[in-house]
Amino acid sequence: MELTVAITGASGTIYAHRTLQLLAASGVVETINLLISGTAVTVAQVEMGANLKETDTASINAWLGLPTDSKLIRFWRLDNFAAKPSSGSNKQAGMIVVPCSMGTMGAIASGAGTNLIHRAADVCLKEGQKLVLVPRETPYNAIHLENMLKLTHAGARILPASPGFYHRPKTIDDLVEHLCFRILDQFDIPHSKKSQWTGN
Repeated sequence: MELTVAITGASGTIYAHRTLQLLAASGVVETINLLISGTAVTVAQVEMGANLKETDTASINAWLGLPTDSKLIRFWRLDNFAAKPSSGSNKQAGMIVVPCSMGTMGAIASGAGTNLIHRAADVCLKEGQKLVLVPRETPYNAIHLENMLKLTHAGARILPASPGFYHRPKTIDDLVEHLCFRILDQFDIPHSKKSQWTGN
């Protein structure tokens, strides 16, 4: 399976970090096309102390705890419109934007393909591929909600960073993983079932 993952400048870098780790460990994801916005680099530094300024594959692998020579992740610059995710002829399972800023959501909703994240998302919509957007914002204003509705009508899946509590989380990691498992569920990617509801 091939996926595109974009990290934008909303709070919640930890969700991107854990989602990428889970995708890498899944055994079914062979290629991850990774896109990182400039603001996401700043947020990652503030929230996790991560230095993603040298956005090359080796530094990304180190951040995720992968072997430095791993070929799983391929990093693409946002001004590279010749990148694989920008073409509908590149067959992949879809795209995850985690976390998804309201600015990115608005750009995708308007069809303004001003960078590779916007273009790659637009490609998913036009090709009928899964597009999962993980907003982390509160409260939502009317513009945010209208953009989410517009994107839902266009075929995107809006998966807010709203972890559940029915699995009785004990740590922040438990909360983060619960949400990341829900992201993986959108693509039927295997993961731990420890937070899955089994009935009462």
